[in-house]
Amino acid sequence: MSEGWVLNASPIITLAKTGHLDLIVRVAPDIGIPQAVFGEITAGPEDDPGRLALESGWGKRLGRSRIHPEVLGWSLGAGETEVLSVALEKAGWTAIVDDATARTCARSLGVPVIGTLGVVLRAKRQGLVTSASKIIRELRYAGLYLDDQFVRAVLKQVVGEDW
Repeated sequence: MSEGWVLNASPIITLAKTGHLDLIVRVAPDIGIPQAVFGEITAGPEDDPGRLALESGWGKRLGRSRIHPEVLGWSLGAGETEVLSVALEKAGWTAIVDDATARTCARSLGVPVIGTLGVVLRAKRQGLVTSASKIIRELRYAGLYLDDQFVRAVLKQVVGEDW
């Protein structure tokens, strides 16, 4: 069984804005970027770091995916819908999404799911970064919404850092 991560736009955009996009390829066994996600990011501002990364060949761009009917019923965005459909289709793949409804959908369908915060925490546990809290602050400044109480608890429990 092949393992990998299928990425939504938010993790790519925020990690690229903060200069930490490399964490994904350093932590993930394999990565895939669905067509809808690629289109969403490359339709953004010409100087967006995520767009520049994708246009320079970062990541593995996937072909158009068959949309899973159970995912379609959740009325998610095109990117989230395709990410979850790919993760359902590819055994052993994890969906990397930040949207709360998409994460709930993933869990209800038995799809492994983590978000941008999970990527950073894995990098910290693997010794790839010295401070998860510093990166999380940068991600918040770049526009990623994370609840303070949740971040405080997760940082302490998972990597032993204070917020």
